[in-house]
Amino acid sequence: MRYGVLGPLVVWTSAGIPVPVPETKVRALLANLLLHNGDPIPVDRLVEDLWAGSPPGRPRNALQAKVSQLRRALGRDEVLHQPAGYRLRLDADALDAERFRDLLRQARATADARARAGLLGAALALWRGAAYLDVCDAPFARAEITRLEELRLSAVEERAEARLELGEHAPVAEELGELVRQHPLRERLRMIQMRALYRTGRQGEALACFQDLRCRLAEELGVAPGPEIAGLHEAILRQEPELAAPVPAVRCRSNLPAPVTALIGRQQAIEEVSCLLVRGSGTRAVSLTGPGGVGKTRLAVAAAHSLSGDSPDGAWLVELAGLSPGLTEEDLAERIIATLGLCDTTTAEPEPVDVVHWLGQAVAERSPLLVLDNCEHVLEPVAALVAALLAAAPGLRVLITSHEALDIPGEVVRPVPPLAVPDQPDPALAARAGAVELFVQRAAAAVPGFALDADNVHAVVTICRRLDGIPLALELLAPRLRVLSPDQLAECLDDRFNLPIGRGRGRPARQQTLRAMIDWSWELLTEAERTVLSRLAVHPDGCVLAGAVAVCSGSGIPAERVLDLLSRLVDRSLVVRDGARFRLLESVAAYCLDRLAESGALTSARALFVRAGLDLAEQADRQLRGAEQHRHLELLDTETVNLRRALDTAVGTGDAAAALHLVNSLAWYWFLRGRLTEARRWFQAALAVPDGPEQATAVARAWLAGVELRTHAAGAGERAGELVAAIADPVRRARLSWFLGSALSGQTPGRELLAAALTGARAAGDSWGEAVALVERAARTEPEAMRADAEAGAALFRELGDRWGQLRATRALAMAAELGGDETLARTRYRAALAVAEELGLWTEAVETLSWLGRDALALGDTAQAEQLYQRARRISVERAYTRGEILAEAGLARTARVHAELSA
Repeated sequence: MRYGVLGPLVVWTSAGIPVPVPETKVRALLANLLLHNGDPIPVDRLVEDLWAGSPPGRPRNALQAKVSQLRRALGRDEVLHQPAGYRLRLDADALDAERFRDLLRQARATADARARAGLLGAALALWRGAAYLDVCDAPFARAEITRLEELRLSAVEERAEARLELGEHAPVAEELGELVRQHPLRERLRMIQMRALYRTGRQGEALACFQDLRCRLAEELGVAPGPEIAGLHEAILRQEPELAAPVPAVRCRSNLPAPVTALIGRQQAIEEVSCLLVRGSGTRAVSLTGPGGVGKTRLAVAAAHSLSGDSPDGAWLVELAGLSPGLTEEDLAERIIATLGLCDTTTAEPEPVDVVHWLGQAVAERSPLLVLDNCEHVLEPVAALVAALLAAAPGLRVLITSHEALDIPGEVVRPVPPLAVPDQPDPALAARAGAVELFVQRAAAAVPGFALDADNVHAVVTICRRLDGIPLALELLAPRLRVLSPDQLAECLDDRFNLPIGRGRGRPARQQTLRAMIDWSWELLTEAERTVLSRLAVHPDGCVLAGAVAVCSGSGIPAERVLDLLSRLVDRSLVVRDGARFRLLESVAAYCLDRLAESGALTSARALFVRAGLDLAEQADRQLRGAEQHRHLELLDTETVNLRRALDTAVGTGDAAAALHLVNSLAWYWFLRGRLTEARRWFQAALAVPDGPEQATAVARAWLAGVELRTHAAGAGERAGELVAAIADPVRRARLSWFLGSALSGQTPGRELLAAALTGARAAGDSWGEAVALVERAARTEPEAMRADAEAGAALFRELGDRWGQLRATRALAMAAELGGDETLARTRYRAALAVAEELGLWTEAVETLSWLGRDALALGDTAQAEQLYQRARRISVERAYTRGEILAEAGLARTARVHAELSA
């Protein structure tokens, strides 16, 4: 993870993707941990900092809740607990404030003015606003904010001084005006402004600047200007020669192309690359990696332009895209020699020489910057040549663009991600996303007057998302707005590779269409790599290694080779590694599906994908009733998109057996997650496929009946007993007897089914079935019997490690305590149940429990607490589309308002 505190608090993944951190207190917690830069903070200190002397009840529990929320956002391993307190796991360069300090230290140790200005510029580019803006009023942050702001001002002053050494007095004079108005008493800042004004021939304004400072100091502080600025004032009056501007350095030659359009969304990346390669940084080779069209070349050229003044022997672009894959190191050396203008020397040699050795000697005493562009098809000779040249020429720096790194000593690799895509279609927020900014600029160039507004923002965001924020794709499609509206263009992306996108004049032929762009990468792959890449595309939401093996090993590739082939594709930027998952960019996936269809392998690949989804669902279903419940809930959450596609494929291809087994395996997961409408739809779709296996059909019909009863749909409640009787497996029969019986609450058929469920589970030796039947029966008996059943069920669930079961048993015990008149015990148990519900993400259970706690608080006359609980229940219900919960919460809020009015009267 990377963190930004020089402005609003932001978190990015290592690939540059923003990570949202919700809720003000959680963001304050993160800011506090960042402020300590990975050092532990005692729990009591955190409580004091977060609640500023007014901690909530049970402050340690409240803090733990905030820590849990932060871990859900960042990852459990990112926030660590130690005896000394909590700390954040931070890599060396993860925090922008520390990178800023490092760059400032490097700059102060650098004698060369241009290099110093570059380092200071890179440092200041990290700032996005006031430091720790989210917690700027918090006492715990004030000292650090003051320190950082002082360092920022010092960096501005030092950069201005370096630029004066480079002869940039006119722009410095203009830029410092506003800053002096903000800080009118800073003498160093005034001195820099006075020098800049004097060197631009504005001696009167320089003298007036000093007089303004003298008056302000006298009026506000009662002091006179210091001796240093007073001496500068006297020197300006005498027009001393040493105040004259230095002679500007002669600019070096370069073949870098002038940018035709502005580079959008890459300023931070430009500064980072420039900082890495500036002379004196210690880095001499940087590789920009990423898929075709992501903008590696544009970024490299922009960074090279920023470094051109720091390159005494020029910055040179060496384009390798058109070269044959069979070239040698000597061939590449000849191309560099020609680019640098050294070719006449080589032809004058009287005898044949080792060209690579000769090039090394030629640049040994020079300090050029080489940009080697599009190296992926000649990777091995480029790697060998660059290694040889870096060893021969200490002043040489090399910037490489490629699908994968050179993998040579000293190389620093920087992946180039697609441009940022907005999370929501809000015009103000969307306009700041790099992908939207680029698309809108190119669209405005093609269609004068085009602008992002409330009417087109949804379509524009959709286009940017569907094209994965790939700059080339956005630039190619924007001109289509001459003939299509944004909404029509978004619809056309369903058939993106047939979309007429124009020839794209001025670009290489391989970049003139989206298909040609990806064709370039495809042709560089081996047959085995193509097979793996294309078959990965049947996973709409990426896959873990097991999923990749499942769809690839059935195509003639041994299972043990899949990981190696995947690694190669990751290295070539065609596959993106996201934690344990492998993903394809949407454009690449669409291309690969076309390739599968062309080869006739799409049907078989999808069949393997369905089989893999079924295996995963069956394995997870077996673990959802035990100690591994939480982990497998999260696994199925992660695989939801893929499992839906597997179901859709099975239903669409008429594979009744696969469709029925899939829905039966996912039924309990859907129930736990409260997705009953989704479950009903899929059960109906699977049962509609003809010729399904008899027992799988019987099980699916029973599940569907129970789901329909819970969703108030037209179900088969009157035939519930008949439905479960058709199930041969005694364990499934008993569990589905409970599922249907619990849905028929209070009715005679329901009581009969519950009794049959308990008897059947005990006969089959199914502890889980017995536990759930006992807890269900507890809710329908007298308090003493209720407590006995609930305690017996709770003991079985604890033995199994089933947290959902323990939650249900705890709620039953809470109800027993309530009916027995022990409100305090009931309240404690309901709060324990709420903690489990939130831990597992069982939001319907959480809402029901919050509603009870709200009723309890209202009964005690605590309207503030009741409102807080009901509001929390309502927020969760709205977020999760839980209509019943929203109704409960709204009714509770109405009762709370009424009671509050009565108490206030």
